[in-house]
Parts: sequence; C-alpha cells; structure tokens
Amino acid sequence: MKPIEIADYEVLSAVNDPADIRRLTLPELNRLAQDIRTFIIQTVAASGGHLASSLGTVELTLALHYVFNTPDDRLIWDVGHQSYAHKIVTGRKDRFATLRKKGGLSGFPKRSESIYDTFNVGHSGTSIAAAAGFAEAACLAGDKHKTIAVIGDGSMTTGMAFEGLNWSGDRKKDMIIVLNDNEMSISPNVGALSAHLNQLMTGHTVTRLKTDLKNFLKSIPGIGEQVFKMSRQLEESLKNMVVPGTLFESLGFTYVGPLEGHRLDYLIKNFENVRDLPGPVLVHVITQKGKGYKFAEENSPTYHGIAPFDVDTGKALATSTIPSYTQVFGRTLIELAQQDDRVVAITAAMSEGTGLDLFAREFPKRMYDVGIAEQLAVTFAAGLAIEGMRPVVAIYSTFLQRAYDQISHDVCLQNLPVIFAVDRAGFVGEDGSTHQGIFDLSYLRSLPNLIVMAPKDENELRHMLKTAAQSAFPVAVRYPRGKGLGVDCSETLKILPIGKGEVLQDGNDAAILAVGVTVYPALAAARRLAEEGLSVSVINARYVKPLDTELILRAAQTGRVLTVEENVLQGGFGGAVLELLADQGKSGVMIRRLGIPDEYIEHATQAELRAQYGLDEEGIFKALKALMAGGGQD
Repeated sequence: MKPIEIADYEVLSAVNDPADIRRLTLPELNRLAQDIRTFIIQTVAASGGHLASSLGTVELTLALHYVFNTPDDRLIWDVGHQSYAHKIVTGRKDRFATLRKKGGLSGFPKRSESIYDTFNVGHSGTSIAAAAGFAEAACLAGDKHKTIAVIGDGSMTTGMAFEGLNWSGDRKKDMIIVLNDNEMSISPNVGALSAHLNQLMTGHTVTRLKTDLKNFLKSIPGIGEQVFKMSRQLEESLKNMVVPGTLFESLGFTYVGPLEGHRLDYLIKNFENVRDLPGPVLVHVITQKGKGYKFAEENSPTYHGIAPFDVDTGKALATSTIPSYTQVFGRTLIELAQQDDRVVAITAAMSEGTGLDLFAREFPKRMYDVGIAEQLAVTFAAGLAIEGMRPVVAIYSTFLQRAYDQISHDVCLQNLPVIFAVDRAGFVGEDGSTHQGIFDLSYLRSLPNLIVMAPKDENELRHMLKTAAQSAFPVAVRYPRGKGLGVDCSETLKILPIGKGEVLQDGNDAAILAVGVTVYPALAAARRLAEEGLSVSVINARYVKPLDTELILRAAQTGRVLTVEENVLQGGFGGAVLELLADQGKSGVMIRRLGIPDEYIEHATQAELRAQYGLDEEGIFKALKALMAGGGQD
C-alpha cells in the first residue's frame, strides 16, 4: 500500500480538533472512520505500535468526541493502547508519523502532550479510580462537566478496577464508564435489538416514566413498598434475559448495553441519552480488535504491539535468527519443567509477551494466566510454593512494581522458593516512561531473603534459571527486552554458585564492575583502553544480591572502580557496591557510578537511550577515561 498524504484523505484532512467532528454528518463520520483506520495502519506499519486495539475503537472514539464537549468534559483512557484515533482527532495528526520516536508523540495519552489527554496512563486498571477523583473534584467545585472513563474488558480483571467500581457506585457521583469489550462477539440482529432497547431505556421519556412509576407504587398505602419490590424483581428477571448488567447495577451503576461498537448511529444516540442521566453509568460496548485490517482481525494478539510491518502482507519488515531473551527464557523453562514436575508457570495476561505461550503448549495443566492481576499472581505463587511447587512468575519489570507488597509480605517474609522472571528490565525503548524497567534492582535488592541476578547474555540466563529452580530461597532473574547476543546456548544447564561473580579480564589500573546487559559493552570499552596501554579489570557481577564481597574488594585494590548498570542509580547496584566498601572500611578508592539518573525516561530506541545515558561502549569508554584522569564519584 502506497503511503497517502494527509491532504489526500477525504474527510480527515479537514478535521483538526473535536469541534470539527461535531459539524459532520453521519455519512461523513463513517468516512472519517475509514480515513483514520487507513492512517493508523500506514503509520504503525512504519513506526510499530499498538495496532489491533486502536483499530477497534475508531467509531467509539468519534462518538465520544462527537457527543461530549471535550476537553471540558474529561475523557480518561485506560492503558492507552486504544487511543491512537483520539490522538489523531485532537490536533496531532500532522505529528502522528513521529509516534513512539525520540522526541515524537508518545504511544500513550500524556498530559504534557495535549489538553485532551487528561490523565497519564500506561498501566491497566487506573481509569475508573482516576475518573472517580475527577468526578468528586467536579462536585466539590460545583462544575457541571462530564467525566468519562474508557476501560477494556482485559483491564476489568484488575483489582483496582473493581475497587473503583465499588467506590464509585457507592458515592453516586455523575460519571460514565465505557466498557470496551473486544473479546466477545455480537451478531447484527442482537446488536440492533440491544441498541434499540437501550435507546428506549435511556431516553428522557422512559427515564421519567420509571421514576414516576416508582414514586406511585411506593405511595400505595400498606402495600406500596412490597409492590415496588416485586416490580423491581420482575424488571431484573426480564433484564437478565437480554442484558448482562446485573453485576454493575448491583454495584450502583445504571447499565446500558451491550452496544455494537462499530455503528456510529447507535453509539451517538445512546451516548446522547446517557449524557444526561444522573449518577454513575456503565455503557457496555462490543468492538472487534483489529477492525478493518484482516491480518489484525484474524490474529489480534500478534498485532496488539507490533514492530514495523508490510501493510500488504502483514509480515514484519525485520526478522532475526537470533532468539530473544524472552524466547530463551520460555525454552529453558520447558527444559526445567521436563526435569522437575514441580515447576509451574504464572503470567498476568502476558503469555505471549513473556514467552510462556511455548510453555502453555507443552504443559497446559502447569500454566496459569491470572489476568491483569500481578498482585494475585505473586500471592498465588506463594501458595503454590508452600505446597511444594516451584512457581515461576514471569512479569515485565514495570508491571512487577504493582505487586511489591506481595513480593515482600507474601513471598520474601515467608522465605518461599518463588522465581521471578523479570522480563523487559532496563530500557524498553519506544513504549516510554510508563514501561521502562529501570527500578527493579532498587526495589528488589532491599528485600530480605531475595536473591537478585542479572545475566550478561542469553546463555547465562539459562544457567541462572537452573540455579533459581534449585534454590530454596526466593529468586529474581532480570533480563532485557529484545534479541540476545547470538551466543551458543547448547551448553548443558548448570548451577551457578550463589553470590559469586565472574572475572572476564584482569587488570591493575582500574576495575569495571558491570551487571546484566552492560557487561559486554564494558568489556569492549576496557579493551579499547588497553590499546592505550592501560590495564583494566572487568568483572561480570552476576549478582546484585548477595554481592561477591571478595571480588569487589579485589577490584577496589586497583584504586579506581567503575560500576555500570541499566537501572536507576538511587538504590541500585552501584549504590550497593558503595555500601559494601563503606562497611568494609575501604576509603581512598575512586569510584564512579554509571546508570540512569533520578528521572523518568521518555521513548526512544534502546540503542538511542543507551547512547544518551552513556551506557553503551562509547559512554563507558569515556567514563573510564575520566576515571583514569582522576574524576571519581560526584
């Protein structure tokens, strides 16, 4: 498909903000939806991104901006995977080609990017709680604007979403929750009937009639309250036959739906009716992931988050024969499970993203997907461990943060042999600040009983997993996003000594203590320095906890130590080395720490970020030169 300029789009070219949408006719709105789909497909094909979810919410996005007076009315997205159409119609279409590129548009709603982005998102389940805060603030201020939260059915598996429902239903403040259900299917006949019924049930006449009837029944002397209760029971019984809204209504919400999410006429009419309903309302909308692009419709998980691809074939543009760390993890876990029937795997709605889809095919009865519920995953693993299993919890670093209390209280406090496979640790690249895995070394190493490891390459990852599976303690193994280095992974699995690093190169003038993905760049930098006649020791730390005291003290004897990590400096590996040397009374050692400063990291490629923060070979080389010239720790 040949790229099309914005000026070539029939309707999209004239839409610069939601006010333009509100001037369109229904046929023009439908054409705008087609334009936006084509625009999203072409852009994501070039830049990568979250395709299937955004294709599924085009009509929903247009209907919301058409009916509600955004940005005065507050529109809050959950996660933000589905917000590309929202970005396009809120003044960002001319910059949409910069999506997820350094200095360009974020892949998620971001308050600093647009007044239409009312809340920063990236993690699931936050929208209802945030909307509750917005609605409460509006009430306190006496404002009349509307608050609308859009949440996917997957995000509704989070405990936080149900906490928000429970609170909001009880508070009775005016707010609208749109449940974007893209896992169910709905036939045209059912969709038409349901849409018609809800247009009737949300209309002003019927709403007023229901209120008048309620008051009349209650006013009947002696039996009024009983008759009213019987009428409510009959209403609920009939409603259960056609709509699945009893749960939400029992929580205090007026339930509307399910609505066919790709019919703009249905959506607009129902949102117009819902807009004027008092109290909390939940609108249930059925959409199709990948709508309008056959490859995404047929295989939405693959096109959820995808690298650049060819539009005509749907195939990725860049392929590599080198397996990713995630793939190596998945294959190694299968090997461990074949050796030990106590090994089980747990994921939080990310079986493919964590490589556990391979495990699920091999051991379906030993694979557990708990939904987007990281806290549940960790405490569930604790229960399994107490009963003699060897649970492996595979969760991205950024999402594991959500279960910190459970790691501490339910696993480490009880000293249980749970293995945390911390995927996407360090820079994750284009997903940006909400997804960078740069805090795990800091938040994990402070916990008693927990062993924390980071491999220098994919083969060492295999051995670390074997070591963790044989440990009687909780273990976290953190590894990066993306392909490995292509090292030989045919070696028989072996157990590594706990708390022992590896000397890769001896030297007398200085020492580098590196961990994880920084090890090989550090080795390359040291070898460049050798060309200038300087001798630098390079140590693969392997363990952030417990540290290899003997090796670190030996490194300190050179008088100059450089620590390197792809983690924030506060509380990280370098800080642990400083603490050890201080405890050992080793003064007079010049130390420089390389890592990530005290800030959130925006989106760019992993290579760009490593260069920006001096964690590639060139950056480490420059830091070594400065250290040799006398520049120690600031």
